[in-house]
Amino acid sequence: MESIAVTSAPKSMVWQGDELVSWTGGGRRWDRDGVEHRSPFAWSFPFDAGTSSASGPYSAVYQERGTKGVLLEGERVVRELNRSYYRAPNYDYPLALGRLGDGREVVVHCPEKYNVLQIEDAASGERLTAGSREPEDFFHSRLGLSPDGRHLLSVGWIWQPFGFAVVFDTALALTDPNILDGEGVLPAMAVMGGEVTAGCWLDADRLVLATGTEEWYDEEEEKLALPARHLGVWSVSQGHWLHRSPVPEADPGVLLLSRGDQVVSLHGHPRLLDTATGRIVAEWPEVRVPAKPTCFGGRRVPTPVAALHPDGTRLAVAQEESIALIGLP
Repeated sequence: MESIAVTSAPKSMVWQGDELVSWTGGGRRWDRDGVEHRSPFAWSFPFDAGTSSASGPYSAVYQERGTKGVLLEGERVVRELNRSYYRAPNYDYPLALGRLGDGREVVVHCPEKYNVLQIEDAASGERLTAGSREPEDFFHSRLGLSPDGRHLLSVGWIWQPFGFAVVFDTALALTDPNILDGEGVLPAMAVMGGEVTAGCWLDADRLVLATGTEEWYDEEEEKLALPARHLGVWSVSQGHWLHRSPVPEADPGVLLLSRGDQVVSLHGHPRLLDTATGRIVAEWPEVRVPAKPTCFGGRRVPTPVAALHPDGTRLAVAQEESIALIGLP
């Protein structure tokens, strides 16, 4: 493991080639030799989180528990982003960037209402899911497009509060926006066992979800549901769990980064988990990150700041005074 000294802890990171870039830091970057390069510009607003499109040139910075964000193309500001004020201080900003199956780069967010997802063309801002809507009472939070752009994952919560997950077909949503208001392609009973705290796509078909310590199911749902303290791999095409495995740790946290058939879990410290068995392949307890159990709550715990290199060999994790560079086995 290597360590890169920083003048201040980055609040977001993304790999660009072999360089690390923090857009919340105004484009501050660290080259392959670990040299820090100053920001070309500065924000006059306290953005504290960021995300980037894996497929294109777009990035976004935002307030994780606020209502404001900015869409970027490189260093160019494309436009401002907003979300509803309603309970915004109590859960993480819902935002995803990526490419649909037809090649369009899009922004997925909830610009007006906490429970109404919208898909917009990134370049023009055209709303691709405009129309009359009848949404369920669901707080969308951590969003993620599948690698082929065909499906959208939302890990959010329903009122108890209780962490929950839904998956939507984006191609169908472009023809009928009400698709984004229903149950989607992931049966509710499949995720009514344990409280869903995190999720990510392994590939265009397989989705991995993690559950925390809270439970919620009855006897009918138990056979289909993902239990508490489990890691599950769901196949969208087959419509069932491929794997459901207990995890050694009680809380996998809110952030999973996919790497082939493995995921990096960040809760207290990074762990590399096998998705078929739930076992810990490797862990780094000396690299401390926030222990954040859910994407909602009255007390804000910052989401761990980490970036997995596209080739899957290196994990960068932000620390108070450094960036830890972990070589993955």
